[in-house]
Amino acid sequence: MWKIVKTIVGEIEAHIVEKLLKSYGIPVLIQKTDLFVHPIFGSSVQCEILVPEDKYDEATTILQGEGKGVKYTPLYEDHVKLGAKIVEFAGFYMPLQYEGIVQEVLNVRKSVGMFDVSHMGEFIAEGPDAIRFADYVVTNDFSSILVGDVIYTAMCNEKGGFVDDLLVYKISPEKVMFVVNAANIEKDFSHLSRLSKNFDVTLKNVSDETGLIAVQGPKAQETLQPLVDTTLETIGYYSFAEANVCGIRGIVSRTGYTGEDGFELYLPASETPIVWRKLIEIGVKPAGLGARDVLRLEAGLLLYGNDMDETVTPLEASIGWAVKFEKGEFHGKEALLKQKEEGLKRRLRGVILESRLIPRHGMQVFKDGKEVGYVTSGTFSPTLEKPIAFVMIDASIKLGESVQILIRDKYVDATVVKTPFYRGSVRKKS
Repeated sequence: MWKIVKTIVGEIEAHIVEKLLKSYGIPVLIQKTDLFVHPIFGSSVQCEILVPEDKYDEATTILQGEGKGVKYTPLYEDHVKLGAKIVEFAGFYMPLQYEGIVQEVLNVRKSVGMFDVSHMGEFIAEGPDAIRFADYVVTNDFSSILVGDVIYTAMCNEKGGFVDDLLVYKISPEKVMFVVNAANIEKDFSHLSRLSKNFDVTLKNVSDETGLIAVQGPKAQETLQPLVDTTLETIGYYSFAEANVCGIRGIVSRTGYTGEDGFELYLPASETPIVWRKLIEIGVKPAGLGARDVLRLEAGLLLYGNDMDETVTPLEASIGWAVKFEKGEFHGKEALLKQKEEGLKRRLRGVILESRLIPRHGMQVFKDGKEVGYVTSGTFSPTLEKPIAFVMIDASIKLGESVQILIRDKYVDATVVKTPFYRGSVRKKS
């Protein structure tokens, strides 16, 4: 008999737990379930960790000791006081939802909402080679952007697979900030440290010292402006400025993960609650991981660990626009160039379903009775009022064609569409 010893959000985190328990000689089964308690949502995977009944007590003891390593963001106590449902995500205790996922999605789409994203990782690279170093470790052309600008990019291994997708900030000619996914902080820092040895640059992990609040929605600018001592209209899309927010010095960046206009506020961790509480005071409603995941999928944005990992390349993930072969050498270029020349065998596509059945991560995708791929992310879109998904499928399948997703023993029709599924108030790069 097997017994559930832990339930955790994210396949990466589940496999970390699996590896830990197996190192103690404990057999492990991972059983995938839905991420969200809401009956219509299931974009990311929630995993149940099962162990043999006779090993349950031992496994519990091990995980209780390991659980002490779960981190808290600077806003954890505020989330609890606001009545948020808390889950463990990417090694942090994070709010899943407050008043409900659908309402939180609508708040952001129609007005303004805010997210605690302090779990994200931040690294500073500083020195004469900072720009050259950043340009080498990422696929996009970082050297071409101006000081005060931000770039979205992939960071690849030698085989061209994603180490991570990230934002890179050009703070000065000798200073760069990398913003990485929470689950990958240690891995990414190790990767960058190894590659930095051939450059005159110092690398520092400032993740624990940095708080991050995302204020998102069509009314984000007018809502945030009274709290900031710079004119927000002058901050272009994927640009930033150093400014005081509620008197606290930080970085105000016109970036986000929702498909709406908005800003991300990088602040000293110890002072982040001051800004959060002021935003609550002026009526900005908080949103959790559940809404954030729905919003990002509607906006056609990738989620590391679901849509891609080290076995998937940026070309396969349909962000070839962020791979600039012409810029010169970069890590992973040779493998990506080879893949481009040989042609893609698979690629990430968006699909829309007319059925009310929801596609889930890992579900099989078929065409003409043949299996052609799998679902990477899926949810019910409150904005479109239809199920949507990302699928990794045979590259020969074109936009407008139909595929079938196996959901609850039923082959459900889905149409391959161009993404994003929805474009909100998000601005364009000028």
